Amino acid sequence: MGAVKTKRMPRAVREQQMLDAAVRTFGQRGYMAASMDEIAELAGVSKPLVYLYLNSKEDLFTTCIRREAHALVEAVRAGVHPELPADRQLWEGLRAFFTHTSRNPDGWSVLHLQARTHGEPFAAEVTAMREEIVSLVTRLIAVAAREAHRDPDLPDREVACLAEALVGAAESLAAWANATPGTTARQAAATLMNFAWAGLGDLMEGRPWSAPEPSHEVSG
Repeated sequence: MGAVKTKRMPRAVREQQMLDAAVRTFGQRGYMAASMDEIAELAGVSKPLVYLYLNSKEDLFTTCIRREAHALVEAVRAGVHPELPADRQLWEGLRAFFTHTSRNPDGWSVLHLQARTHGEPFAAEVTAMREEIVSLVTRLIAVAAREAHRDPDLPDREVACLAEALVGAAESLAAWANATPGTTARQAAATLMNFAWAGLGDLMEGRPWSAPEPSHEVSG
């Protein structure tokens, strides 16, 4: 009686296993300290197979960045429902963001820490991802604010600044939340909503904060 042949794992499934192992290794050890031997062992494959599927360490890291960036953007997009009021849209988007980053701390480390600190082309991949999220937040703020106080002339630059500030705050808070035991995604999202929405709410009602006149400012 002949030996029973085991079914070969599809390439796509095997490749995802390798990427899972790579994200975990890069996220926890950093790009420079991570080794292909360690990634292969964690994935349960040989190192030559990792090279065959994903080429060099640089190519492997780039693929990890792209996969994690796509997953994060899709999670945020799925969380925002256009039929909801503006504050609910922002809340659901933030909750989706913090839920994803808390459930995927190694992926967030790859995007927020590792990719940004090792230069091109890694930083460019993260920049592209970030621009998608900023664009989504920009549209949300612009539509909500202009409709709230019927002002079609709300400056695009002001809206863009608000979106950049909000996304930057979310990124920093996600890194802090992941490093602080006991902090939930819901708590992080609520904190940022409380921090941001009071100001955004006033803006949407046509009551922006105004800087004092130059003569009243404290000189440095």
